[in-house]
Amino acid sequence: MDVSATAALPCPPDVAFAEVADLSTYPAWLSIVHEVVTDGDDAWLVSLGARMGPVGRTKRVRMARVVCEAPTHVRFERAERDGRSHSPWVLDAALAASDDATTTLTMSLHYGGSRWLPLLDMVLAQEIHRAGSRLAARLSRRS
Repeated sequence: MDVSATAALPCPPDVAFAEVADLSTYPAWLSIVHEVVTDGDDAWLVSLGARMGPVGRTKRVRMARVVCEAPTHVRFERAERDGRSHSPWVLDAALAASDDATTTLTMSLHYGGSRWLPLLDMVLAQEIHRAGSRLAARLSRRS
């Protein structure tokens, strides 16, 4: 499953980058991220979940920041430490200045597993799109 969304953010790229490069901020604006706990340098334990009516899925994954090119690109990938093979999770954020006060954020999420329910794909896609508006509102309150 691959989902992408673009959002206009009311700030320069360095301000937006500080928000998207730190997974601990995600529960405030991306509702599928329920909890984030730091797990060493550039790694987090992330509790993910989505539900549609009575059907839902939750998962806890360890994500590591594998690309950090401030203020334009950050990428997180699943990086478990248990020695077993796991389905990939990849979250990629690309930022570009639209003008002096606006940044365009393109977020892409890839999940390579087969244990996700098909209807939840739709819910996840909708949530990724809504998150851009919540992040924009969060950043506008800061300025």
